[in-house]
Amino acid sequence: MKQFLTVGDIGDLGKAIEEAKQVKATPFAWQELGRNKTIILVFFNSSLRTRLSSQVAAQNLGMHAIVLNIDKDSWKLETEMGVVMDGDKTEHLREAIPVIGSYCDIIGVRSFARYESREFDYQETILKQFIEYSGRPVISLESATRHPCQAFADLLTIEEHKTVARPKVVMTWAPHPKALPQAVPNSFAEWMKAAPDVDFVLTCPEGYDLAPDIMEGVTLERDQKKALEGADFVYAKNWASYEHYGQILSKDRSWTVDAEHMSWTNNAKFMHCLPVRRNMIVSDEVIDGPNSLVIPEAANRVFSIQTVMKRMLEDLSRGK
Repeated sequence: MKQFLTVGDIGDLGKAIEEAKQVKATPFAWQELGRNKTIILVFFNSSLRTRLSSQVAAQNLGMHAIVLNIDKDSWKLETEMGVVMDGDKTEHLREAIPVIGSYCDIIGVRSFARYESREFDYQETILKQFIEYSGRPVISLESATRHPCQAFADLLTIEEHKTVARPKVVMTWAPHPKALPQAVPNSFAEWMKAAPDVDFVLTCPEGYDLAPDIMEGVTLERDQKKALEGADFVYAKNWASYEHYGQILSKDRSWTVDAEHMSWTNNAKFMHCLPVRRNMIVSDEVIDGPNSLVIPEAANRVFSIQTVMKRMLEDLSRGK
């Protein structure tokens, strides 16, 4: 595996989930794979779960993990080609990336959408430069448009907690005071569409449809109550508008997932990627309730990314 950016990079989802379950059951079984290997985790943005889960996963595999916080632990980096560097940026990614690659065996990169240009964000300019110039396998730790490690952990959580063979999984938009990227909902929708035994429904207000390629094949229900009826899992998430890029079109609190919303479901489990704005995205009684999966969901972040790292290390050991 040379890169992990989308669901297409993981191959057969059934095999990937079974492998993740095995990794979870015996997390230290592959430490020889990572012995004398280094992963550098490059963060352009803040993180809690991604940072910690990546480090734990690397250590479980016997690797040495180095965290690099851009603009804090390094020079400020220019990301665009062809610019005159007469501002506050001291170094260009074009030089920084191959240097980073020379110090490690695998690279993880986290870089959010800037919301300055939809074209720039959706071209994944920063992530693609790491793939092109590093000479190393690259893991997306969340990019402008995708968060595959989160979606992998989400699917693992659903597989562990489902009570019917083909659960109904609903992702519902919820209000938020800030404009959030589409990375998590994009990846969640992609992984749910690819999962063989999931009925996936997306519900959101007008103006909040995801990118056209993401929406293709998705069951969209504008009426949140209808969408939630009979749901086995409810994934609440905010994202800003794709059509009116980066804009907040609504803060309608009637979309906040509370006990009444959950009463419309089939005793559904509640999910969220965290961090979460309590009583905006979800009420206290729901997130603290017995059907909340947010903590085991976060714990599974270790085993989703560890499965990806394991596959990359196996390929490196075979000289691929």
